[in-house]
Amino acid sequence: MYQPPQFKGDRAQAAALMENYPFASLISVDDTGLPFVSHLPLHLEQRGDEFVLLGHCAKPNPHWRYLQARPQAVATFLGPHAYLSPKVYPDLARVPTWNYLAVHCTVHATLIEDPAGKDSLLKKLIGDHEPPYAEQWRGLGEEFAHKMLAGIVAFELRVTDWQCKIKINQHRPEAHAAMKAIYAAGNENEQALAAWMDKLGLNPAKEA
Repeated sequence: MYQPPQFKGDRAQAAALMENYPFASLISVDDTGLPFVSHLPLHLEQRGDEFVLLGHCAKPNPHWRYLQARPQAVATFLGPHAYLSPKVYPDLARVPTWNYLAVHCTVHATLIEDPAGKDSLLKKLIGDHEPPYAEQWRGLGEEFAHKMLAGIVAFELRVTDWQCKIKINQHRPEAHAAMKAIYAAGNENEQALAAWMDKLGLNPAKEA
């Protein structure tokens, strides 16, 4: 993606975004050469210096076949995002923009086909989103679990390259005070951007 240097995020910021906004877009190339996209939650693991993403799709979804035939793919994560009005600036010669946080990962896919591997992967996703459900999953019985596992194809996505973009008008300090006030009083996305302003040290009081 287009990556001006002032908006480049670091590894810790990329990991935080992938963990807090795990609903990703997985993009492969289909048999006609066009992009094929699945929207799905991915579980992040950090193995030393390497990012690994774990996920699955329904067996009727052809995406796993594309991953099998062409293992290189892209996974994208979109964090909080919101409109920014030019009224945050002290002068009128400005234009609107959109602030957002995103991570793009180039990945190499490996299918996980054995039931034990799929079950382990599902338990990691359950742990991310509803840990108490793990007991219910275990209590459904082996026959039911095998039937459910047979209906999905799991995969491991080893991240070979990544980009993290954090675009919150960092390079426009004259707008930070008004922007922080608007975002802090806004909707969920805007409040999340206000919190990221704090994380980045964009402190309007200090800048003033």
